[in-house]
Amino acid sequence: MNVTVKHSLPGRIRLRYNAAEISPRQAILAQTLIAVQDGITGIQVNPKVASFLVYYDVKALSESEVLALFCVLSGKYLSDENLLASVANIPATESIFDVLASTLFDVAVRSLLPMPIRNLLLYRRIAPRIIKAVQSIISGKFFSTDLLDAAALTVAVLDGKAETARFVATLLDMGEEIEELTRRQSYNNLAQTLLVSNEPVHLIEEDQERTIPPATLKKDDLIVVRAGSQIPADGNVEQGEGLVNQASITGESLPVEKKSGTTVFAGTILLEGELYIRVRTVGSETKVNNIIAMIDRSQSLKAAAQKRSELIAEKVVPFNFLLTGLTYLFTRDITKTVSTLMVDYSCAMKLAAPIAVLSAMKEAAEHGISIKGGKYLEAAALADTVIFDKTGTLTYAEPVLAGVHPFGGFTKDEVLRLSACLEEHFPHPLGRAVVKAAQVQNLVHPERHAKVEYIVAHGIASSLEDKRLCIGSAHFIFEDEKVPTSKSIARVQKAAEKSGYSLLYLAVDGQLAGILTIGDPAREGTAETVAELKRLGVRHCVMLTGDAEQAAAKVAAQAGITEYHAQTLPEDKVRYVQQARDAGCKVIMIGDGINDAPALSAADAGIAMDNCSSIAGDTADIVLADDGLAGLITVRKLGQEVLSRIDKNNKLIIGGNSLLLFAGMFGLIPPALAAVLHNSLTIAVSIESMQKLLKDVP
Repeated sequence: MNVTVKHSLPGRIRLRYNAAEISPRQAILAQTLIAVQDGITGIQVNPKVASFLVYYDVKALSESEVLALFCVLSGKYLSDENLLASVANIPATESIFDVLASTLFDVAVRSLLPMPIRNLLLYRRIAPRIIKAVQSIISGKFFSTDLLDAAALTVAVLDGKAETARFVATLLDMGEEIEELTRRQSYNNLAQTLLVSNEPVHLIEEDQERTIPPATLKKDDLIVVRAGSQIPADGNVEQGEGLVNQASITGESLPVEKKSGTTVFAGTILLEGELYIRVRTVGSETKVNNIIAMIDRSQSLKAAAQKRSELIAEKVVPFNFLLTGLTYLFTRDITKTVSTLMVDYSCAMKLAAPIAVLSAMKEAAEHGISIKGGKYLEAAALADTVIFDKTGTLTYAEPVLAGVHPFGGFTKDEVLRLSACLEEHFPHPLGRAVVKAAQVQNLVHPERHAKVEYIVAHGIASSLEDKRLCIGSAHFIFEDEKVPTSKSIARVQKAAEKSGYSLLYLAVDGQLAGILTIGDPAREGTAETVAELKRLGVRHCVMLTGDAEQAAAKVAAQAGITEYHAQTLPEDKVRYVQQARDAGCKVIMIGDGINDAPALSAADAGIAMDNCSSIAGDTADIVLADDGLAGLITVRKLGQEVLSRIDKNNKLIIGGNSLLLFAGMFGLIPPALAAVLHNSLTIAVSIESMQKLLKDVP
């Protein structure tokens, strides 16, 4: 296990490790193994900032021997399943208060040391900052906060103000620890939110099945997972077969067949079948690395507002040096000069903006919404054009029976009963709507008809009491079966088609018995969502669909959308999105199907519904929760609120630090107090950035 010395005192050393290589659970295991070694008097671990704080007996161990203890902790020990299981319930030990306490302890211990040793420790603490500043200059970043810090400490030491330099170095170290702790906490909050699964686990014990909370699952438990459920832990299949969507882990776009002897991963979805799984690993260790990787990838997709904050932060560093030079030029006072070096805009602006974005993504995740990066959250906030797919987005993509029109002396119940009796043998979307309606109305249909014949692309035929039964399209009934039509039939057809309904025709013994009208209505609350989007600043709401004109017009009217385009192909949708963007519009595209994926990719932000196809989900930048389009309003509000928060933070940081700079210039505050107030402002803004944005949303 590789560690580096952050800082040290006789008998006490703080070490940093690589969080990308060592998991939190492995770090806690390392803490446990080191704690029992001879000469170690105490050890604390803080996975949030990837550090150990080690206390040791200087008579028994040297600093190099302490480091050697960590070096012998190879992967063999830290990957041992039994050892990791033994520390499963041991919490991490360090918090912000621990950082403050350890800092005060450092100050107290150093004050008891002889002055030459205290000075040597000071030079040792300053040296890494000077090296870092030199490296920054070599890399082309001449004006940086690293150079500010190094300059402040160096000037203080050269002027003989060693106590000031010591105190400033302590504050810088403490500030960095707390800032890193705050940053890691925001990462951890988002990761843990994404890891939470409230779905109960079905445990098999002594051939009996019972449900347990996922948090109580243990290694070697036998669980059963059924179609539609998330697999709660990594494990091996002992029995059963099924198709698993594991794109979230492996990137495979197609479901993978799983059977006895194969491995399954936590967080994947069992699409079909039933699997009995022997648990191998549980909890965050199964997929936390994948979640953290996703968060890290999302940070490369920064919002423009976040980039602006970082750009401003970089540009104001030269202003700090200019102000420092002017202060010394006009005052010749080293104390005032050092005070101006203690304050900068950069660290607070660089820290607060990403924390605000991460916190917004965490809040979205709490609402079941997945956002792949800050730039997409910003796009959702600034979009002036929202383009909707129809089927599965504005509608449920589940046709429902709208009406039954009987003819030839048949009743509505008779028409529906006979239709359901035929349609249940060859389920298709329209047929399922008929069967479901019969079930809802409790219309029992005993199987008294002869063998059912399915005629491809036409309909279904059978016979009952020597009478031919047919159900299907107008072409099948009126042209193939030669069923006569009439003006009353034509009136029903015209009215239904004008309303955008699909039609099924039932014929009995060569005569029309009834017409069934079937529709795919708009989702509940769709009109309210569109109206709220307009209230939140969206100027254009457009619907694109491959459906016929009548069906498109009906859904558009139900949704309150005035502009729609029917019979569009996937390439037409892409073209429309590109034309809108070329015209200067900020475009959101919302869809759910494979045919929507190209348009989702072409938009400023592509948004997919919860029940979308895997391709649409992979292509989309944002995936909504299962509460339909209501999540779109949540995303819009979150985006607007986080942009507002970043703007307010920037104003507060610039205003507050400017006051501190001028106070230092005129000698109103000493360097140590300037550093305290500057760090306090940075931490306060960062903590505020972690607060919830949508107080009014449950």
